[in-house]
Amino acid sequence: TVEGLASASPEGPVLDPLQQAFLEAGGAQCGICTPGMLVAARAHLDAGGGSDEASIRESIAGNLCRCTGYTKIIEAIAIAAGGRG
Repeated sequence: TVEGLASASPEGPVLDPLQQAFLEAGGAQCGICTPGMLVAARAHLDAGGGSDEASIRESIAGNLCRCTGYTKIIEAIAIAAGGRG
């Protein structure tokens, strides 16, 4: 689940690099699709998915976002994958 992405520390939760990338890139707006996007993106990255737009789009294809137009979401996933979007 999306709650399992962050890790615990004595100072409080530490965001997963993917969650941090969403913050940096502005990949979340209303928040409705964000959990599904994060979980799909984590699966993409864990499976060795790269930072290219086509593979990212394919990995998140099951999630609908009505706010962002996907640009910032794709950029965030590319950042987390080691690219810069």
